[in-house]
Amino acid sequence: MSVMTHEVFNQPESLVGYNLFETNPPLQDALKFNAPQLDTAPLRRLGAEIGTAEMQTHARLANVHTPQLRSHDRSGRRIDQVEFHPSYHALMTAAVDAGLHGTPWAGNVAPTLGTGVSSLPPEGAFAPRGGPSALTPAPHVLRAAGFMLFTELEPSILCPISMTYAATPALRRNEAIYAEWGPRLTSRAYDPVLKPYTQKLGVTMGMGMTEKQGGSDVRANTTQAVLDGSDAWGQRYRLTGHKWFFSAPMCDAFLVLAQAPAGLSCFFLPRVLPDGSLNALYIQRLKDKLGNKANASSEVEFVQASAWLVGEEGRGVPQILEMGTMTRLDCALGTSGLMRQALALALHHTRQRQAFGKRLVEHDLMRNVLADLAIESEAACALSMRLAGAFDHQGEAHEQLMARLLTPIAKFWICKRGSYFAQEAMECLGGSGYVEEGGEGVMARIYREMPVNSIWEGAGNIMALDLLRALRKGDVASALEQELAPARGMHPALDRLAHSLPHRVEAMASEMEARRLAQDVALAVQAALLAQSAPAEVFAAFCDSRLAGNWGHTFGSLGAGTVFDAILQRAMPA
Repeated sequence: MSVMTHEVFNQPESLVGYNLFETNPPLQDALKFNAPQLDTAPLRRLGAEIGTAEMQTHARLANVHTPQLRSHDRSGRRIDQVEFHPSYHALMTAAVDAGLHGTPWAGNVAPTLGTGVSSLPPEGAFAPRGGPSALTPAPHVLRAAGFMLFTELEPSILCPISMTYAATPALRRNEAIYAEWGPRLTSRAYDPVLKPYTQKLGVTMGMGMTEKQGGSDVRANTTQAVLDGSDAWGQRYRLTGHKWFFSAPMCDAFLVLAQAPAGLSCFFLPRVLPDGSLNALYIQRLKDKLGNKANASSEVEFVQASAWLVGEEGRGVPQILEMGTMTRLDCALGTSGLMRQALALALHHTRQRQAFGKRLVEHDLMRNVLADLAIESEAACALSMRLAGAFDHQGEAHEQLMARLLTPIAKFWICKRGSYFAQEAMECLGGSGYVEEGGEGVMARIYREMPVNSIWEGAGNIMALDLLRALRKGDVASALEQELAPARGMHPALDRLAHSLPHRVEAMASEMEARRLAQDVALAVQAALLAQSAPAEVFAAFCDSRLAGNWGHTFGSLGAGTVFDAILQRAMPA
C-alpha cells in the first residue's frame, strides 16, 4: 500500500489563455498617444493568438530542442544547413503572418513563383491584413506594438524578423535586387526551405558585420571583396573572410561588410545563387550563448563567396548605421516587451500564492515592489513607442531630430534597466522563478535573454557616443525643449530637469558625462510622455521616485504616499 507523503497546494496556475493586448492598458494608451487613428484589430488578434497554451508550448519546445548544424549530407557533400524543431517554424510562421518583419515596407506588388521578377499576385495572395502600408496609418507604430507583444511570447525568432525589417530598405540601393527580393521580404508567407528565391513566396534576411578582431569597430573588418564582373544585379564580387558572430544563418540572404578597393562596403550575399547552386558560405559552428537557445547564432567563413554591391563602394559604414537605427529600436522594444511579461508573471503569481496568512500581493512590501516594476515597465513602453512614432514621421524636421536623439537614448536606458528589472521580478516568484521548467520557467528565460539587447547593436558606451554624434546634427536642444514642453508645470522635479537639459545638451563636449546625459534625457522624456498618456498616479509616482529622489537604490522603495492600488490594477495581466 502506497502512502502519499504530501499534497501539492498553494501553487499558482500558469498564466495562459488570455489576450496580451487587451490586458495591457499602458500599451493601448501609448498607441492612442502616438497613432490615435490606428486600427488595433490586428493587435487584438495577435494578443489572443500568442496568449494560447499552444503558442506557449511552441515557445518552450523551441528552446528545449535546440538548432542542430548539418554541415554535410550523408554522402559527404557540404550542405551547411541548420535544422530546427517544428515549434521554431510555428513561431516564425506566426511572426511573419503578423507582418512583424516588413509591415512598414509592404506595397501593392508581390512575387509570382518561378518568374524571378515582380508581378501582381493572385487576388488576396499577399495583401497584408488591413491593406498595404501606404493605406495604414503609422505602420512603424503598428509593427512596434506587435513586436513588443510577440516578445512576451518568445524573443528568439525575432532576431531574423528584426534583421529583415532593418535590411529591406537598405536593399533599395541596389534597384535590380530590390525589384526581385523586396516583395518577398514583405510577404506574409514563411518558407524555411533552402532553395532559390524564385521558388519561394517569402524570404528572410540577416546581417554579417562582427569579426573577432573588431566587435563594434566594424572598420577593422578584414573580409576582402574582389570585383568579379557584373550582371543583371550589378557589380559582382568574390568575398573571402570570417564572421565571428553571424546570427540566423538559415536566412535566405545577408547584408555583409567587406573591404573593397574604395574601403568598407556593403554587399548582398544570398545563400542560394541565381543558378540554384549553394553559395560559398560555410557554417563553422553554432554559438553556445547566454539567452535563448532557439535561435541559431553561428560563426561562418566566406571562401570566394559571390556577393553584389549595395550602394556605393566605400560607403558601408553609413549604410550599416542606418540599419542599426532600426535594430536598435527593436532592442528597446524587445526589452520593453520582456519587462511587461516579467511584470505580468510576477503579478499573476503574487495574487495567487499565499504567505504569512494572506496573498503575496496584499503585503505592503510586495505591493511596493510590484508597483515600482509597473511604473518602470510603462515608462519603457512609452519611450519605445514614441521612438517608433518618430519613424513614421520622418518628413517632419522635429521628428527627424527626435529619432536621432531617442534611438541611442532608448537603446541605452531601457536595455540597461532590463536585467535589473528581470532579477527583481524573479524574486517575486522566489524559487519558482529560478527553475527552467514548466510555466514558471518563462521567468528564467526572460532573465537569460535580457542582457543581449543591451550588448547587441552597440553596448552602452557605443550608445553614449552615438548620442554625442546626434547632438551635433541640428538644433537638438530646441527639439528636446519642444518635446518636453507639454509637461511643463505638471511636476516641479520634471520642471527642474527639463530646464537644465537644453544647456547640458549644448555644452556637452566630452564623452566622460555622456552616459549620465543619456540617463537624464531618457527620464525626462519618459516623464513627459507619462504626463500625456498615463493616469496621474503613474506620472506622479514616476516623477517623485525617478526625478525628485523619493526613491532608494532598489525596486520597492516608492514613497508611502504612492497610489499603489490604482497602479497595480492598471498593470494586472488578466
